[in-house]
Amino acid sequence: MDKQSLIANVEKIFVERMPFNQFLGISVIALNAQRAEIQLPWKEEFIGNPTQKILHGGVISAVLDNVGGMLAAASIIDKLPEDELHTVANKLSTLGTIDIRTDFIRPGRGERFIASAQLIRSGNKVCVCRMELHNESATQIAFGTATYLVG
Repeated sequence: MDKQSLIANVEKIFVERMPFNQFLGISVIALNAQRAEIQLPWKEEFIGNPTQKILHGGVISAVLDNVGGMLAAASIIDKLPEDELHTVANKLSTLGTIDIRTDFIRPGRGERFIASAQLIRSGNKVCVCRMELHNESATQIAFGTATYLVG
């Protein structure tokens, strides 16, 4: 299997095999070794403030963590030499969030939300990503930084 096919499998794992992500209803817009982008539809179950009808902060953090985790997984695959691609499953099994910081800048209003991640650093042991969340009108709602264990 080539690197692009393996990255496509990462998309399927995050979207189809993680029950929490199925509940969130995320879908992948783009994923490569440098950038990831996913979207999330508005659901009443995501309300964190019933008076304002805005996204719960935990949903925001979870979506940012998801997009960062996808990017970390893609970066693991991208860094592997072709003759080591057979070790991808083993390497991805240890992927995990070490630290995440979320800064909330505006209330989470919208009908659709887009989370994106950019790679800051991808080393042998850790990967660092910067993530952002916008609504369908491109209004930024939050941003974050996360460190992932990748080795």
